[in-house]
Amino acid sequence: MTAAGTTLVIGATGTTGSRTTARLVAAGHRVKAASRRGTPLPGAEPVRFDWFEPATFDGALAGADRVYVVPPVGEPDPAPVVLPFLRRARAAGVRRAVLLSSSAVPEGGPAVGVVHRALPGLFDEWAVLRPSWFMQNFTGRHPHARSIREDGVILTATGRGRIGFVDADDIAAVAVHALTDDRVPDGDLVLTGPETLDHDEVAAVVTEVTGRPVVHRRLTHDELRDRLAAWVPVEFAALLAGMDRAIEGGAEDRTTDTVRRLTGRPPRSFRLVVAREWGRAR
Repeated sequence: MTAAGTTLVIGATGTTGSRTTARLVAAGHRVKAASRRGTPLPGAEPVRFDWFEPATFDGALAGADRVYVVPPVGEPDPAPVVLPFLRRARAAGVRRAVLLSSSAVPEGGPAVGVVHRALPGLFDEWAVLRPSWFMQNFTGRHPHARSIREDGVILTATGRGRIGFVDADDIAAVAVHALTDDRVPDGDLVLTGPETLDHDEVAAVVTEVTGRPVVHRRLTHDELRDRLAAWVPVEFAALLAGMDRAIEGGAEDRTTDTVRRLTGRPPRSFRLVVAREWGRAR
């Protein structure tokens, strides 16, 4: 694929979508930036898009030949919404699809794993990005970041389980590669940072870098589920709490070479990202 194409970025104002949009524009690619309000972004064509309003699909897809797909946030079963859109995208001339999933969700697994399994049957050119937990969860608008700022605490049910946290900028760099290179990379791309950390270590790094005293308080699985259910549907809260339980059991204790292999540089460290992001927030 070449710069002559047009990329539709769904969720263009979100954590990875905004970064992917900015990188595509900087590289000279045409971008349609899709969001529920059609928010203007520098260098991109804003378009209104809502997963739950199919009438917005055709206008967003017009002229696009590739798409970055961020499923609806907080939806425990996105396939009934996402798959009809992807079928419409294929019929409209989209040739390549890059789907944002999670390292915790394999092909055919729950939630977006169902979409992952269907993707090869819909597009000849496709990739699934399966990043580990975002480093920005501790620096942006995520509940972890909010609890750090307000209470100096990180609340999880992960115990001493370790995670290869990844920088959202590194995810975006891989997304641009997958969207624009002449050959789409291997379909299933697990993305991590350069090391694994448990949440006690995360709290220690945030404390050292920011000067804010931060501790990790361990919850039970049920305590976490009930806490999350105040903000998201109970089914999704149970899914998220189950991911913490899996982390405690070692499911995310790994690193991969995907970022280095596809971008030509190593993934950024958690300490570097905390210093960069908290510096912006001051």
